[in-house]
Amino acid sequence: MTIEEKMSYWIELSNNDFAVAETLLMNGHYTYTGFMCHQAIEKILKGYFIKGKDETPPFKHDLEFLAQQSGLYNLLSKEQIIFLERLTPLNIEARYPDYKNKIAQYMTKEITQKIYEQTKEFLQWIKKMM
Repeated sequence: MTIEEKMSYWIELSNNDFAVAETLLMNGHYTYTGFMCHQAIEKILKGYFIKGKDETPPFKHDLEFLAQQSGLYNLLSKEQIIFLERLTPLNIEARYPDYKNKIAQYMTKEITQKIYEQTKEFLQWIKKMM
């Protein structure tokens, strides 16, 4: 596969996850909306990683780590870094009952809508650089 084909693979996965996030948001499944937003960002970061390194991305879910490994971290604004910090726990914590209950209390419609919008903006931004 070429670098472009590998990047396209990750972009397509990211797009699919973001579409699922939108459906979940529209149906009031806020905890899982956050989880799928995380997945969309994780996959686009892995696509960006391939752009610069043409090797298999790390098997990690930490968004800041992926941004650092891809060479993107220094291009992020302070707001984008804070966003990645807040989004990262939604990957693991949304999967376990004790954490899921805590997240469910926090993930209101308004907070989830904001996370969704920030995800959309981040995805658009990074795609322009790819």
